[in-house]
Amino acid sequence: MAERKRFIAGAVCPECQSEDALAMWQENGVDIVVCVKCGYHMREADKVSNEHIRSREQLIGLFSPE
Repeated sequence: MAERKRFIAGAVCPECQSEDALAMWQENGVDIVVCVKCGYHMREADKVSNEHIRSREQLIGLFSPE
């Protein structure tokens, strides 16, 4: 059975800045958000894994070519 897609009222796309263009639904327990204007997409699983990786990273130094 297909999951019903819902628009997120007042939400702004982080890619194209369009308001009221984000649709959300679930697949296999994972939240999926897609912008119907530009095609930007995000999975809630991606966000969780990125937060886990970022919390363990350390900055060693910055390279500045001259």
